[in-house]
Amino acid sequence: MLERKAPFFRHIIELVPCWLAACVLSGCDPTETEPSPAPVYAADWATSYTEVRDCRRSGDHDLNYVRILAAPDALGPYQTRDAAFPDGAVVLKLEFADPACTDRSGLTAMRREAGFDATHGDWHWQRLDQDEKVFEDGKLERCVGCHASCGVAPDGHDWTCAVP
Repeated sequence: MLERKAPFFRHIIELVPCWLAACVLSGCDPTETEPSPAPVYAADWATSYTEVRDCRRSGDHDLNYVRILAAPDALGPYQTRDAAFPDGAVVLKLEFADPACTDRSGLTAMRREAGFDATHGDWHWQRLDQDEKVFEDGKLERCVGCHASCGVAPDGHDWTCAVP
């Protein structure tokens, strides 16, 4: 049995130098990982988003303190809670390790995207570190599980949980 497999393994071993050469010639780095996805929120969020909930401890989000900001198109639905969030609306939670909300530990973003995940409100979720590098992206079960149950009236609205 081993004799029959030996030619196969020899063939694979012979291909490795060819693969490495092709990789080097094309400029790829075989040790490189996929780049982190871009954040789903605007780069100028610090000046263009509005705080809709001040610094408070969150029962979720690893028990961090959070400040919640809304993009301009999310502001009305978040504050009045009488209309659905439009496509492209972003709600951003800044997470902090301290009660004064000065030591940022990360961010969580949710952006409404038509057709992204209709079963779960079409929200695209991201978790980011303190340097705003995305480390979780997409249909995040952790987010969906909580927001499905808390995002209903009277306290929640359209998959958002925190009362303004």
